[in-house]
Amino acid sequence: MTSSTEPRHGSPDPTLPESEFKRRFLLPYQDPAFRHLSAELDKIAQAAWDGYSHGRKSPRTVKAGSQFADPSYDLSADWLTAREAILGAQRKYCERNGAPRLLLVNGAARSEHTCPGELSKSYRLMILAKEALETQGGCDIETLDLSRVASEYGRSIHPCKTCFSTAAPLCHWPCSCYPNYSLGQAHDWMNEIYPMWVAANGILLITPVNWYQTSSPLKLMMDRLVCADGGNPDPTRTRGKDARRAKEIELAGWDYPQHLKGRLFSCVVHGDTEGAENVRRSIADWLTSMGLVAASALDRYIGYWEPYATSHEALDADDALQQEVRETALTLLKAVQATRSGTQVSPEPTSRPPRQK
Repeated sequence: MTSSTEPRHGSPDPTLPESEFKRRFLLPYQDPAFRHLSAELDKIAQAAWDGYSHGRKSPRTVKAGSQFADPSYDLSADWLTAREAILGAQRKYCERNGAPRLLLVNGAARSEHTCPGELSKSYRLMILAKEALETQGGCDIETLDLSRVASEYGRSIHPCKTCFSTAAPLCHWPCSCYPNYSLGQAHDWMNEIYPMWVAANGILLITPVNWYQTSSPLKLMMDRLVCADGGNPDPTRTRGKDARRAKEIELAGWDYPQHLKGRLFSCVVHGDTEGAENVRRSIADWLTSMGLVAASALDRYIGYWEPYATSHEALDADDALQQEVRETALTLLKAVQATRSGTQVSPEPTSRPPRQK
Protein backbone atom coordinates (compact mmCIF):
# COMPACT_ATOMS: atom_id res chain seq x y z
CA MET A 1 0.00 0.00 0.00
CA THR A 2 1.36 3.42 -0.95
CA SER A 3 1.98 6.03 1.72
CA SER A 4 -0.27 9.08 1.97
CA THR A 5 2.47 11.27 0.49
CA GLU A 6 3.15 9.09 -2.57
CA PRO A 7 1.94 10.97 -5.68
CA ARG A 8 -0.59 9.04 -7.78
CA HIS A 9 0.34 8.34 -11.42
CA GLY A 10 -1.48 6.84 -14.37
CA SER A 11 -2.47 9.50 -16.93
CA PRO A 12 -1.26 9.07 -20.54
CA ASP A 13 2.23 10.26 -21.46
CA PRO A 14 1.97 13.55 -23.44
CA THR A 15 5.53 13.37 -24.84
CA LEU A 16 5.68 14.08 -28.58
CA PRO A 17 8.02 12.45 -31.09
CA GLU A 18 10.47 14.82 -32.77
CA SER A 19 8.57 15.01 -36.07
CA GLU A 20 5.28 15.97 -34.43
CA PHE A 21 6.96 18.46 -32.11
CA LYS A 22 8.61 20.23 -35.03
CA ARG A 23 5.38 20.23 -37.04
CA ARG A 24 3.58 21.99 -34.21
CA PHE A 25 6.49 24.32 -33.53
CA LEU A 26 6.52 25.52 -37.15
CA LEU A 27 2.74 26.01 -37.43
CA PRO A 28 2.88 29.75 -36.58
CA TYR A 29 5.12 30.32 -39.61
CA GLN A 30 2.68 29.35 -42.38
CA ASP A 31 2.64 32.86 -43.83
CA PRO A 32 4.47 32.79 -47.22
CA ALA A 33 6.58 35.67 -45.89
CA PHE A 34 8.56 33.07 -43.91
CA ARG A 35 9.21 30.82 -46.90
CA HIS A 36 12.67 32.17 -47.65
CA LEU A 37 13.63 31.59 -44.00
CA SER A 38 12.87 27.87 -44.00
CA ALA A 39 16.50 26.87 -43.39
CA GLU A 40 16.78 29.23 -40.43
CA LEU A 41 13.44 28.08 -39.02
CA ASP A 42 14.58 24.46 -39.24
CA LYS A 43 17.63 25.36 -37.13
CA ILE A 44 15.45 27.15 -34.58
CA ALA A 45 13.08 24.18 -34.49
CA GLN A 46 16.04 21.90 -33.79
CA ALA A 47 17.15 24.11 -30.88
CA ALA A 48 13.59 24.14 -29.55
CA TRP A 49 13.45 20.35 -29.80
CA ASP A 50 16.61 20.12 -27.73
CA GLY A 51 15.02 22.22 -25.00
CA TYR A 52 11.79 20.22 -25.16
CA SER A 53 13.41 16.79 -25.18
CA HIS A 54 15.59 17.72 -22.19
CA GLY A 55 12.75 19.41 -20.31
CA ARG A 56 14.45 22.77 -19.84
CA LYS A 57 11.47 24.53 -18.29
CA SER A 58 13.55 27.33 -16.71
CA PRO A 59 16.90 27.54 -18.49
CA ARG A 60 17.97 30.72 -16.67
CA THR A 61 18.40 30.22 -12.93
CA VAL A 62 19.93 32.07 -9.97
CA LYS A 63 20.97 30.79 -6.56
CA ALA A 64 18.12 31.44 -4.14
CA GLY A 65 20.17 33.23 -1.51
CA SER A 66 19.73 33.83 2.19
CA GLN A 67 16.06 34.88 1.98
CA PHE A 68 15.04 31.29 1.29
CA ALA A 69 15.08 28.04 3.24
CA ASP A 70 17.65 26.54 0.86
CA PRO A 71 20.01 29.35 -0.24
CA SER A 72 21.85 27.07 -2.67
CA TYR A 73 18.76 26.05 -4.65
CA ASP A 74 18.62 27.19 -8.28
CA LEU A 75 15.52 29.34 -8.65
CA SER A 76 14.08 30.50 -11.96
CA ALA A 77 15.29 34.00 -12.82
CA ASP A 78 11.81 34.75 -14.17
CA TRP A 79 10.20 33.71 -10.89
CA LEU A 80 12.57 35.88 -8.87
CA THR A 81 11.74 38.87 -11.07
CA ALA A 82 8.02 38.23 -10.54
CA ARG A 83 8.57 37.93 -6.80
CA GLU A 84 10.41 41.26 -6.65
CA ALA A 85 7.53 42.94 -8.46
CA ILE A 86 5.08 41.52 -5.92
CA LEU A 87 7.22 42.62 -2.97
CA GLY A 88 7.37 46.12 -4.43
CA ALA A 89 3.60 46.11 -4.88
CA GLN A 90 3.12 44.94 -1.28
CA ARG A 91 5.21 47.88 -0.07
CA LYS A 92 2.89 50.22 -2.01
CA TYR A 93 -0.15 48.54 -0.48
CA CYS A 94 1.25 48.99 3.02
CA GLU A 95 1.79 52.73 2.52
CA ARG A 96 -0.95 54.59 4.36
CA ASN A 97 -0.08 58.17 3.45
CA GLY A 98 -0.46 57.95 -0.31
CA ALA A 99 -3.58 58.03 -2.44
CA PRO A 100 -5.81 54.93 -2.33
CA ARG A 101 -5.15 52.55 -5.22
CA LEU A 102 -8.04 51.02 -7.13
CA LEU A 103 -7.85 48.30 -9.77
CA LEU A 104 -10.68 48.19 -12.32
CA VAL A 105 -10.97 44.94 -14.27
CA ASN A 106 -12.84 44.46 -17.53
CA GLY A 107 -13.57 40.74 -17.66
CA ALA A 108 -15.08 40.60 -21.18
CA ALA A 109 -13.23 38.92 -24.05
CA ARG A 110 -14.98 40.96 -26.76
CA SER A 111 -13.51 44.01 -28.48
CA GLU A 112 -13.65 45.69 -31.87
CA HIS A 113 -10.02 44.74 -32.44
CA THR A 114 -10.77 41.11 -33.16
CA CYS A 115 -13.51 38.91 -34.66
CA PRO A 116 -16.58 40.36 -32.83
CA GLY A 117 -15.90 43.76 -34.40
CA GLU A 118 -17.42 45.68 -31.49
CA LEU A 119 -16.36 46.71 -28.01
CA SER A 120 -17.95 45.08 -24.99
CA LYS A 121 -20.50 46.57 -22.65
CA SER A 122 -18.25 45.52 -19.76
CA TYR A 123 -15.53 47.81 -21.09
CA ARG A 124 -18.00 50.66 -21.34
CA LEU A 125 -19.11 50.07 -17.76
CA MET A 126 -15.48 50.02 -16.61
CA ILE A 127 -14.94 53.42 -18.24
CA LEU A 128 -18.10 54.76 -16.56
CA ALA A 129 -16.72 53.60 -13.21
CA LYS A 130 -13.32 55.12 -13.96
CA GLU A 131 -14.80 58.48 -14.90
CA ALA A 132 -16.92 58.53 -11.75
CA LEU A 133 -13.84 57.89 -9.62
CA GLU A 134 -11.84 60.53 -11.46
CA THR A 135 -14.44 63.16 -10.60
CA GLN A 136 -13.69 62.50 -6.93
CA GLY A 137 -9.94 62.92 -7.35
CA GLY A 138 -7.35 61.78 -4.88
CA CYS A 139 -7.05 58.14 -5.95
CA ASP A 140 -4.75 56.15 -8.21
CA ILE A 141 -6.68 54.11 -10.76
CA GLU A 142 -5.26 51.20 -12.73
CA THR A 143 -7.26 49.36 -15.38
CA LEU A 144 -6.87 45.75 -16.46
CA ASP A 145 -8.55 44.96 -19.78
CA LEU A 146 -8.71 41.18 -20.08
CA SER A 147 -10.03 41.39 -23.65
CA ARG A 148 -6.39 41.77 -24.66
CA VAL A 149 -5.98 38.04 -24.12
CA ALA A 150 -7.95 37.66 -27.36
CA SER A 151 -6.76 40.72 -29.27
CA GLU A 152 -3.12 41.39 -28.41
CA TYR A 153 -0.16 39.43 -29.75
CA GLY A 154 1.68 37.44 -27.09
CA ARG A 155 -0.84 38.30 -24.38
CA SER A 156 -1.80 35.01 -22.75
CA ILE A 157 -2.99 33.68 -19.43
CA HIS A 158 -2.10 30.02 -19.32
CA PRO A 159 -4.40 27.63 -17.45
CA CYS A 160 -3.85 26.71 -13.83
CA LYS A 161 -2.38 23.21 -13.47
CA THR A 162 -3.99 22.87 -10.00
CA CYS A 163 -0.79 22.14 -8.10
CA PHE A 164 -2.74 23.19 -5.00
CA SER A 165 -4.89 20.07 -5.27
CA THR A 166 -1.78 17.89 -4.97
CA ALA A 167 -0.64 19.80 -1.89
CA ALA A 168 -0.88 23.48 -0.99
CA PRO A 169 2.91 24.07 -0.67
CA LEU A 170 3.36 22.85 -4.26
CA CYS A 171 1.46 25.95 -5.40
CA HIS A 172 4.02 28.76 -5.29
CA TRP A 173 3.36 32.46 -4.75
CA PRO A 174 3.74 33.83 -7.36
CA CYS A 175 2.97 30.93 -9.67
CA SER A 176 6.12 29.13 -10.82
CA CYS A 177 4.45 26.93 -13.46
CA TYR A 178 5.11 29.55 -16.13
CA PRO A 179 6.98 30.48 -18.16
CA ASN A 180 7.77 26.94 -19.29
CA TYR A 181 10.21 27.39 -22.16
CA SER A 182 10.46 23.69 -22.97
CA LEU A 183 6.73 23.63 -23.81
CA GLY A 184 6.75 26.99 -25.58
CA GLN A 185 4.64 28.56 -22.81
CA ALA A 186 6.70 31.72 -22.67
CA HIS A 187 3.98 34.39 -22.79
CA ASP A 188 2.10 34.61 -19.51
CA TRP A 189 0.40 37.80 -18.37
CA MET A 190 -0.05 36.75 -14.76
CA ASN A 191 3.39 37.90 -13.65
CA GLU A 192 2.24 41.43 -14.53
CA ILE A 193 -1.26 40.93 -13.13
CA TYR A 194 -0.22 39.66 -9.68
CA PRO A 195 1.39 43.00 -8.67
CA MET A 196 -1.73 44.87 -9.82
CA TRP A 197 -3.82 42.92 -7.31
CA VAL A 198 -1.23 43.15 -4.56
CA ALA A 199 -0.83 46.94 -4.79
CA ALA A 200 -4.58 47.63 -4.91
CA ASN A 201 -6.55 48.72 -1.86
CA GLY A 202 -9.76 48.00 -3.74
CA ILE A 203 -10.66 45.91 -6.81
CA LEU A 204 -13.71 46.40 -9.03
CA LEU A 205 -14.51 43.44 -11.30
CA ILE A 206 -16.92 43.93 -14.21
CA THR A 207 -17.92 40.92 -16.30
CA PRO A 208 -20.65 39.66 -18.61
CA VAL A 209 -22.33 36.31 -18.20
CA ASN A 210 -21.01 33.73 -20.68
CA TRP A 211 -23.05 30.51 -20.59
CA TYR A 212 -23.99 30.91 -16.90
CA GLN A 213 -20.34 31.56 -16.00
CA THR A 214 -17.74 34.31 -16.08
CA SER A 215 -15.93 35.06 -19.32
CA SER A 216 -13.05 32.81 -20.38
CA PRO A 217 -10.21 35.29 -19.66
CA LEU A 218 -11.66 36.22 -16.27
CA LYS A 219 -11.92 32.57 -15.28
CA LEU A 220 -8.31 32.00 -16.35
CA MET A 221 -7.20 34.86 -14.11
CA MET A 222 -9.36 33.63 -11.24
CA ASP A 223 -7.85 30.16 -11.40
CA ARG A 224 -4.31 31.49 -11.55
CA LEU A 225 -4.94 33.60 -8.44
CA VAL A 226 -5.25 30.39 -6.41
CA CYS A 227 -1.62 30.84 -5.37
CA ALA A 228 -2.68 34.04 -3.56
CA ASP A 229 -4.82 31.95 -1.24
CA GLY A 230 -2.52 29.57 0.62
CA GLY A 231 0.36 29.52 -1.87
CA ASN A 232 3.95 28.85 -0.87
CA PRO A 233 6.26 31.90 -1.08
CA ASP A 234 9.40 29.73 -0.88
CA PRO A 235 9.81 27.19 -3.74
CA THR A 236 13.08 25.97 -2.24
CA ARG A 237 11.10 24.22 0.50
CA THR A 238 9.54 21.94 -2.10
CA ARG A 239 12.71 21.74 -4.23
CA GLY A 240 10.68 23.20 -7.07
CA LYS A 241 7.85 20.84 -7.98
CA ASP A 242 8.59 17.84 -5.75
CA ALA A 243 5.05 16.58 -5.10
CA ARG A 244 6.01 14.14 -2.36
CA ARG A 245 7.92 16.77 -0.42
CA ALA A 246 4.99 19.19 -0.77
CA LYS A 247 2.60 16.60 0.64
CA GLU A 248 4.90 16.01 3.61
CA ILE A 249 5.09 19.74 4.32
CA GLU A 250 1.32 20.17 4.17
CA LEU A 251 0.67 17.21 6.47
CA ALA A 252 3.26 18.50 8.94
CA GLY A 253 1.21 21.70 9.21
CA TRP A 254 0.58 24.44 6.65
CA ASP A 255 -0.69 27.92 7.52
CA TYR A 256 -2.36 28.65 4.14
CA PRO A 257 -1.24 32.30 3.94
CA GLN A 258 -3.78 34.65 2.32
CA HIS A 259 -1.60 37.03 0.32
CA LEU A 260 -4.47 39.36 -0.69
CA LYS A 261 -6.27 39.40 2.64
CA GLY A 262 -7.94 42.64 3.68
CA ARG A 263 -8.33 44.27 0.29
CA LEU A 264 -11.81 45.48 -0.54
CA PHE A 265 -13.78 44.56 -3.63
CA SER A 266 -16.90 45.32 -5.59
CA CYS A 267 -18.27 43.51 -8.61
CA VAL A 268 -20.69 44.25 -11.43
CA VAL A 269 -22.17 41.36 -13.42
CA HIS A 270 -24.44 41.93 -16.40
CA GLY A 271 -26.35 39.46 -18.55
CA ASP A 272 -28.97 39.38 -21.26
CA THR A 273 -31.32 36.56 -20.28
CA GLU A 274 -30.17 34.53 -17.26
CA GLY A 275 -27.30 33.68 -14.93
CA ALA A 276 -26.28 37.12 -13.67
CA GLU A 277 -27.22 36.50 -10.04
CA ASN A 278 -25.31 33.22 -9.86
CA VAL A 279 -22.19 34.69 -11.46
CA ARG A 280 -22.30 37.68 -9.12
CA ARG A 281 -22.62 35.35 -6.16
CA SER A 282 -19.79 33.08 -7.32
CA ILE A 283 -17.41 36.01 -7.81
CA ALA A 284 -18.27 37.50 -4.42
CA ASP A 285 -17.90 34.10 -2.73
CA TRP A 286 -14.56 33.51 -4.46
CA LEU A 287 -13.11 36.85 -3.39
CA THR A 288 -14.46 36.53 0.15
CA SER A 289 -12.93 33.08 0.48
CA MET A 290 -9.52 34.62 -0.33
CA GLY A 291 -9.87 37.02 2.58
CA LEU A 292 -10.97 40.06 0.59
CA VAL A 293 -13.79 42.18 2.01
CA ALA A 294 -16.97 43.03 0.12
CA ALA A 295 -17.90 46.67 -0.38
CA SER A 296 -20.77 46.11 -2.83
CA ALA A 297 -21.99 43.79 -5.58
CA LEU A 298 -24.41 44.36 -8.43
CA ASP A 299 -26.07 42.11 -11.00
CA ARG A 300 -28.32 43.46 -13.75
CA TYR A 301 -29.71 42.57 -17.18
CA ILE A 302 -29.19 44.79 -20.20
CA GLY A 303 -31.80 44.48 -22.93
CA TYR A 304 -33.50 41.51 -21.28
CA TRP A 305 -34.40 38.94 -23.98
CA GLU A 306 -33.78 41.56 -26.65
CA PRO A 307 -31.60 41.10 -29.79
CA TYR A 308 -27.84 41.15 -29.25
CA ALA A 309 -27.57 43.51 -32.22
CA THR A 310 -29.17 46.35 -30.21
CA SER A 311 -27.62 45.62 -26.81
CA HIS A 312 -25.45 48.75 -26.84
CA GLU A 313 -28.53 50.85 -27.54
CA ALA A 314 -30.18 49.15 -24.58
CA LEU A 315 -27.26 50.20 -22.40
CA ASP A 316 -27.42 53.74 -23.77
CA ALA A 317 -31.05 53.95 -22.66
CA ASP A 318 -30.52 52.41 -19.21
CA ASP A 319 -29.62 55.51 -17.21
CA ALA A 320 -30.42 53.74 -13.96
CA LEU A 321 -27.87 50.98 -14.57
CA GLN A 322 -25.23 53.49 -15.57
CA GLN A 323 -25.77 55.36 -12.32
CA GLU A 324 -25.72 52.12 -10.32
CA VAL A 325 -22.32 51.28 -11.77
CA ARG A 326 -21.00 54.72 -10.86
CA GLU A 327 -22.36 54.31 -7.34
CA THR A 328 -20.77 50.87 -7.06
CA ALA A 329 -17.38 52.35 -7.90
CA LEU A 330 -17.84 55.25 -5.48
CA THR A 331 -18.97 52.91 -2.72
CA LEU A 332 -15.76 50.95 -3.16
CA LEU A 333 -13.70 54.14 -2.94
CA LYS A 334 -15.52 55.27 0.21
CA ALA A 335 -15.02 51.86 1.81
CA VAL A 336 -11.31 51.95 1.00
CA GLN A 337 -10.96 55.46 2.40
CA ALA A 338 -12.84 54.54 5.58
CA THR A 339 -10.79 51.38 6.10
CA ARG A 340 -7.49 53.19 5.59
CA SER A 341 -8.49 55.98 7.98
CA GLY A 342 -9.58 53.50 10.63
CA THR A 343 -13.19 54.65 10.69
CA GLN A 344 -14.34 51.37 9.19
CA VAL A 345 -12.91 48.10 10.45
CA SER A 346 -12.82 45.15 8.07
CA PRO A 347 -14.82 42.23 9.49
CA GLU A 348 -11.88 39.86 9.75
CA PRO A 349 -11.72 36.91 12.18
CA THR A 350 -10.08 37.73 15.50
CA SER A 351 -8.43 34.33 15.71
CA ARG A 352 -7.16 31.56 13.47
CA PRO A 353 -10.04 29.96 11.53
CA PRO A 354 -10.91 26.58 13.08
CA ARG A 355 -11.12 24.92 9.67
CA GLN A 356 -8.31 25.26 7.12
CA LYS A 357 -8.58 24.44 3.43
